[in-house]
Amino acid sequence: MRLLRNEGNAMTLDEFKAAREQELSGALLALWWGAQGNWDRAHEVAQEIEDPNGSWVHAYLHRKEGDSGNAAYWYRRAGRRTAQGDLDYEWSAIVEALLAKG
Repeated sequence: MRLLRNEGNAMTLDEFKAAREQELSGALLALWWGAQGNWDRAHEVAQEIEDPNGSWVHAYLHRKEGDSGNAAYWYRRAGRRTAQGDLDYEWSAIVEALLAKG
């Protein structure tokens, strides 16, 4: 999925933060819902994504929830090390990585 602005350039992090639900899908939509404070909806979306990006977001959501064991499982499925740092930093890093992939 390539998120584009009118000029044809990829969406920036600031544009993502200001995006509406209808402009997003997949792992980015799950992260968007998480940023809106709706963990349950974010988790529902993440559960439907059966690729490493979905697993990465799923891991982040369980870490945010405080379920480190479940998070570790999803980090392994995503092929990533278990994150330890600041949750806001991780959220931004995931969004930026997904936006870069387009």
